[in-house]
Amino acid sequence: MHKDIATPGRTKEILERYGFSFKKSLGQNFLVDTNILRKIVDAAGVSGNTGAIEIGPGIGALTEQLARRAKKVVAFEIDSRLLPILADTLSAYDNVRIIHQDVLKADLHAVIAEELAEVDDRMVVANLPYYVTTPIIMKLLTERLPIRGMVVMMQKEVADRLAAKPGTKDYGSLTIAVQYYTEAEVVMTVPRTVFMPQPNVDSAVIRLTKRPHPPVAVEDEDVFFQVVRASFAQRRKTMLNNLLNNLPNGKEKKEHIEQALAAAGIDPRRRGETLTMAEFASLSNALAPLFHA
Repeated sequence: MHKDIATPGRTKEILERYGFSFKKSLGQNFLVDTNILRKIVDAAGVSGNTGAIEIGPGIGALTEQLARRAKKVVAFEIDSRLLPILADTLSAYDNVRIIHQDVLKADLHAVIAEELAEVDDRMVVANLPYYVTTPIIMKLLTERLPIRGMVVMMQKEVADRLAAKPGTKDYGSLTIAVQYYTEAEVVMTVPRTVFMPQPNVDSAVIRLTKRPHPPVAVEDEDVFFQVVRASFAQRRKTMLNNLLNNLPNGKEKKEHIEQALAAAGIDPRRRGETLTMAEFASLSNALAPLFHA
């Protein structure tokens, strides 16, 4: 058994050997706690039948734990300085493929078809760079990839937003977007002390399990998400105000918007954060004809 990468001593030794310096712009914080990494792999239910997709492997701490349990690991690394380090730290594993590419620009369907065609179970498992967490998650969800879901580490406050319930301060358009596609649950909180260098915030691991179909019936998804975004544009404003000010030509369509709110049984004085996803669905279905007129 190889010595784990994710210990403070081994991480330091690898970084010094390669003269690696952290790039703040890439949000590089390496986890130096093997126990937490194993819990992440457990939470993802990784088995000998799993193809794991990792984003930002760093020096390979999580990659190594995944490689020990998964059938195959495909990891996207944007920083070319890390490629020789990964080639070294993961040399013992023949089931790892590192792709030097920005995951936001990658054709993930093509990568999965090419690299993970032989596995039945696919999971995204990653310690996401903080500065691009939301765009990465939205790409993974909206592209409707053939994956079971994802277990990802991110800033705790973002994780709280993804798993939030209506009527709370964390609940917003991101919550609804994520919960439309997945069931979200925070698996654990991770203190900042287990990272090198230490970030300024605590982290959390969230599990997003893909739903077989959305929990609400929506006539037009684009309209649904547009209505949701408009409703949260200014959190302190009422639904009516937000819709008038933030839907295309909202002010000219005041009467229609008022009728749609009434048809959906929504008091125009409510705020966006009090509406359930089902209420947003009936409101967007009532507003859909406006968009198609």
